[in-house]
Amino acid sequence: MSITKDLFGKTPDGTDIDIYTITNKAGMKIKALNYGSIITELWAPGKNGQSQDVILGHDNFKGVLADTYYLGAVIGRYANRIAGGTFPLDGKLYQLAQNSNGQHLHGGNKGFDKVIYQAAIQAQHSSDSLVLRYLSKNGEEGYPGNLELTVRYSLADNNEFTIDYTAVTDKRTVVNFTNHMYFNLAAGGAIDILQHELVINADKYTPVDRNLIPTGELAPLTGTPLDFSKPTAIGARIDDDFAQMQLARGYDHNYVLNGQPEALKPAARVYEPNSGRLLEVSTTEPGIQFYSGNFLDGTVSGKNGRVIGRRSGLCLEPQHFPDSPNHPGFPSTILDTGQTFHSRTVYWFSTG
Repeated sequence: MSITKDLFGKTPDGTDIDIYTITNKAGMKIKALNYGSIITELWAPGKNGQSQDVILGHDNFKGVLADTYYLGAVIGRYANRIAGGTFPLDGKLYQLAQNSNGQHLHGGNKGFDKVIYQAAIQAQHSSDSLVLRYLSKNGEEGYPGNLELTVRYSLADNNEFTIDYTAVTDKRTVVNFTNHMYFNLAAGGAIDILQHELVINADKYTPVDRNLIPTGELAPLTGTPLDFSKPTAIGARIDDDFAQMQLARGYDHNYVLNGQPEALKPAARVYEPNSGRLLEVSTTEPGIQFYSGNFLDGTVSGKNGRVIGRRSGLCLEPQHFPDSPNHPGFPSTILDTGQTFHSRTVYWFSTG
């Protein structure tokens, strides 16, 4: 694997924003920024051997700065939603930004998708990794503790792309990290994702209320249009008259993954029949959020001027459950002093 560095743009105050290109021996290529740890391009081979960019994104920094969809970004301190923007911890109620219909979403007004990371290329075994670090100071976006986050991007020659998250804090806090890549295996949004065939390794999910906040229930998937235990086209049931689907205008739900919560386990598999591309996701996280791009509204253009329309990309976001700090029955998202948080997600690309 090789990693190169180039200038991508400058912030309004003149700070350089760099883009790193990671390439493996098979020719797979990933591009990432030191701003938001954003993955701007991911080139994967198809059944005819041709590689194409399979994620939505922007090819200039102006587009990145204007983005409201979190395209390709690392999300933190807390991915997904926190009800009312409040959570209790050690007898204190913390107030966060209410930046989405009165709820806290994806870290607040300036989450980890909008900050500059310290980037370095580090040797790891027989290859290199791109390592991005960020110090989130005590009180940032309302969260307690000075939190040090390290994100490591590694690309193996068998086309496995691994993201490792590591964090420590000097005060008890809550954490939940993920990456918000929008995949379109038919080549980055050329057509919608409704023909993609999806499998999710889960028997239960967390139903939501009208604000897309979990009710606290772990409900069975069997017999619902959210059940992807067998390969099913995303568009097959996306417009079903099912209450949960109506609330989210499609799929935007957290799936409770089968297997041990902290073990690396299969989470999801998605296949695009025209290109023959297959993506398999494994993670140590207890859940995965499947989002079918319901709120992409066609008002923004991405790479090569292509309009980012409704359902032009899908997200498979391994993470802890939404609103976990307010649900003691959910897997804990508390990070204590003296502890080291570590999470790993692997995206493996092949042809089927």
